[in-house]
Amino acid sequence: MKPWPASSARQGFRSSLYLLGLTYQGFGLLMLAFALLALGWGEDARGFLLGAVLGVGLGKALQEVGHPEAQPHRAEVFAAVALLWLLVPALGAIPYWVSGGLNYLDALFEAVSGFTTTGATVLSDFQQFGKSLFLWRSFTQWMGGIGIVVLFLVVFPQLQVAGRQAFFAESTGVEKERLTPRLRHTAQAVLKVYLALTASAFLAYWWAGMPVFEALANALTTIPAGGFSPNPQSFAAYPLQAQWLGSAFMFLAGVNFLLQYRLFFGREIKPLLRDAEFQAYALLVLLAGLLLSLYLYTHHMYSLEASLRHAFFQVISFVTTTGFASVDFAKWVVPAQAILVILMFVGGSAGSGAGGIKVVRWLLLFGLLRREITRTLHPRAVLPLRLGPRVVSEEALRQVSVFIFLYTLLFGFGALILALLEGDFVKAFTASAQAIGNIGPGLGTVGPMGSYAELHPASKVVLIFQMWAGRIEILPVVLLFSPELWRRLR
Repeated sequence: MKPWPASSARQGFRSSLYLLGLTYQGFGLLMLAFALLALGWGEDARGFLLGAVLGVGLGKALQEVGHPEAQPHRAEVFAAVALLWLLVPALGAIPYWVSGGLNYLDALFEAVSGFTTTGATVLSDFQQFGKSLFLWRSFTQWMGGIGIVVLFLVVFPQLQVAGRQAFFAESTGVEKERLTPRLRHTAQAVLKVYLALTASAFLAYWWAGMPVFEALANALTTIPAGGFSPNPQSFAAYPLQAQWLGSAFMFLAGVNFLLQYRLFFGREIKPLLRDAEFQAYALLVLLAGLLLSLYLYTHHMYSLEASLRHAFFQVISFVTTTGFASVDFAKWVVPAQAILVILMFVGGSAGSGAGGIKVVRWLLLFGLLRREITRTLHPRAVLPLRLGPRVVSEEALRQVSVFIFLYTLLFGFGALILALLEGDFVKAFTASAQAIGNIGPGLGTVGPMGSYAELHPASKVVLIFQMWAGRIEILPVVLLFSPELWRRLR
């Protein structure tokens, strides 16, 4: 492939600076609103005010340097999206640092966990934060779940080429058919579903007995499959009706938002029911939920209803990478815990709020395995791989294979480093798996009722890196470490 001129690369990168500048200004204004909210509640607003000043000031400077109509190349866009997902949490950590009493590393951990919708927390004392910080914590997950670029593509139509390319760079999972011919309309459709589900979850939680503030905070973190809760006991602190409703909304959070748009706004149920990924996702939840409920009913002192409720809640929470807990599953028998650990490596649907590998990638990987076995028996057979009615391109299969290889490699390295630093393999294995899958709780001291506060500082850096890489699906991060990219930008 013929390399593009260095001057072209530098010009294209100006669009990324413009995107980052707009994003920083947007978050600066949001922090100003949160500062006013904190003042109204009689809480420390200095962190939000400092974040607002830095966000607007740096954003203005970056916008002046950048240009909305510059033509970026694909590699530049991926690199810019990777930097965006690191620099935005760096700004979003300031309120935790200044007003929340955390050191900056812990503040950055909390912010990265929020924006990447992971839900792992360093908070061990929930009295340390006021309502404004808890709401900011939930709101970062809500914004991270919809995608920073998607959100700002709707708000700032002047992003033009850079915004369109960044949208595709940020989109998770295997590429699916777009709903509308205009990308901005697609982003608006996704946002419409996202807002409707968030509002519905808030009203449902409130009806089920949650306090109003906690209902809002939990709704903001359910739909993005985030898992942050203002209550240290997560959903275990709420009535059983709230837990059943939480299961339902987490399930929807793991379903492709565009298919839900066609269902809820177009009244088209057939595209959803005929979608191969949705069928596999629903079947997995059903089978895993029934198996886990059997273990809970026979090995723990749960009634049949409680066994089903806790089993399906935790199965859906792990498959969708939400990370809420209805009970301290770290106390369950080992086979029950093993089911949850396996589900850490599944993920929800592409185009949903869920993280992880995604169900569609596993379908393609198993299809590829089946095809290779058949090809061994019939070497001359022409065997196109289909996902539903569509034939999957060889390029898509290659991308899936590379992604799963990188995902496994990063998980393995993370688990190894954490085991050396922490001296606990179970904690290291589950912490690494949850971080790259953007799940939240692990086992041991980092379980659902624990925190990551006591980890070695180097362990927190490793987990921050994994959460960041997992949210943007690894490849943009790999590009940042490519010498060729930086040579082109010089």
